[in-house]
Amino acid sequence: MPAVRLDGKSCAADLEERLKIRISNCKVQPHLAVLIVGDDPASHVYVRNKIRSCERLGIKSTHIEMPADTSQEEVEKAIISLNEDNSLHGILIQSPLPSHMDEESLTDLIDPSKDVDGFHPQNLGRIVQGRLDGMIPCTPAGVMEMLRWAKVDMTGKKAVVIGRSFNVGMPQALLLASKGADATVTIVHSRTVDAQAECLSADIVIAAVGRPEMVKKDWVKPGAIVVDVGINRVDDSSRERGWRLAGDVHPEVAEVASLLSPVPGGVGPMTVAMLMANTVTSAEAQHS
Repeated sequence: MPAVRLDGKSCAADLEERLKIRISNCKVQPHLAVLIVGDDPASHVYVRNKIRSCERLGIKSTHIEMPADTSQEEVEKAIISLNEDNSLHGILIQSPLPSHMDEESLTDLIDPSKDVDGFHPQNLGRIVQGRLDGMIPCTPAGVMEMLRWAKVDMTGKKAVVIGRSFNVGMPQALLLASKGADATVTIVHSRTVDAQAECLSADIVIAAVGRPEMVKKDWVKPGAIVVDVGINRVDDSSRERGWRLAGDVHPEVAEVASLLSPVPGGVGPMTVAMLMANTVTSAEAQHS
């Protein structure tokens, strides 16, 4: 039997309905500022998607565009100004930034209470402490929301996270192992001796490594739950545009998995939905 589709769009729609109730009960209209530097086409598409989500939910959005040759100092001044704006509850810097900028130092400059991406060291550190009531990185938070929405019991299950990035892989592993989820977690990375064997023993596989269709069906045991975080552009001469989107998981995995998130339409919608949730959480905290 083919895998059941772990539908991020439906999960995101369900979360948005709950967010609308929280927003209606909030003492102030949540307000998100999105700062984009440069003219990367994909980045502008992502920003438009986020602004549309804000409009749909009744979250106020401020869109700040700066040219690609903007200096680091000018962006720093913009962030400081946004930090000081008491009407703002969330600040997001759209990646990637131009190559002359230090993205890490700019992230560190954001007020942690307004860091709706969840990338500030203070917010990442809170996850290590098991304090999950603050700003959590949107993609791993979205994966957890999807698993709970699908009523997946993670307790005692072996979970393998493929990838150890600071913004997805590492926080994902911590969230899976945290109290309430209680999975037993292994992180697979480029130096893992036998990545396939690790994945084959897993009840839950989260692929977040950025390698198109790396996880094949002979990596996954029958009945495992597989979440594909990867979004990769691969050449495809059969498409008019010459490329297609592919995840980190090969479509053939649907033949053995019990649950499988698609690409696109899986984790992507949940990432945006969790950004909205973090913005609402920040507004509630600042005006409680």
